Amino acid sequence: MSLKGKTAVVTGGGTGIGRGIAQGLAEAGCRVAVGGRREEPLLETAQGFSGEPPILHHLLDVADRPSVDTFFRWAREQLGSIDILVSSAGTNIKTRTMAEMTPEQWDQVLAVNATGAYNCMHAVLPAMRERGDGLIVNISSIAGKRAAALGGVAYCASKFAMTALGTAVGNEEAAHGIRVTNIYPGEVDTPILLNRPSPVSDEHRARILQADDVAHMVVALAQLPPRAHVPEMVIKPTTQAYI
Repeated sequence: MSLKGKTAVVTGGGTGIGRGIAQGLAEAGCRVAVGGRREEPLLETAQGFSGEPPILHHLLDVADRPSVDTFFRWAREQLGSIDILVSSAGTNIKTRTMAEMTPEQWDQVLAVNATGAYNCMHAVLPAMRERGDGLIVNISSIAGKRAAALGGVAYCASKFAMTALGTAVGNEEAAHGIRVTNIYPGEVDTPILLNRPSPVSDEHRARILQADDVAHMVVALAQLPPRAHVPEMVIKPTTQAYI
């Protein structure tokens, strides 16, 4: 299906996977708005697409409900109805074991990765129900299917929560024509690697997924006809074990 004239909102659209998805959807014909906590990366995402219509941007903190309300009110004013929501905002911490991390760090990771996705879903679902159509894509993680030390305690818990959120809401909203897809990427070369406890080499970055790899999958999902729903998708580097 052509995406020309469709509208899409991408959270965490200033860097990494979110930037790749926003630019991929725009290239496919969508009118796209991106949100994130820092103005400069959002502007870089917008300027990285030279086509028409341009990518729009606005500050957004998904963990802050007043910020979410403001952002989606602005998005509706700019785009009209929102056909596609991609929740790509995410964070992690360097101190990833239960012994090392603080309760405040736990709160921080859960607020962005889990509650942030809920907040954005809550903002778009009423209008999607009314129209009887909509696509929500949650960028989760393989850490949301299998807990591992690489992601850490808080990150794995937050992504498991995102997984359950997407699955449960998808089951509830299918009768309204709304499709929810959880995507579980393996390792991806994005700025979140800067929060690894140990530095990641350039050689390792070259071997793992790139943001565009995930973006291609999201565009493909968006191009499916409304009768077709992919509830889950795993994409990983070829060399990464899937266990």
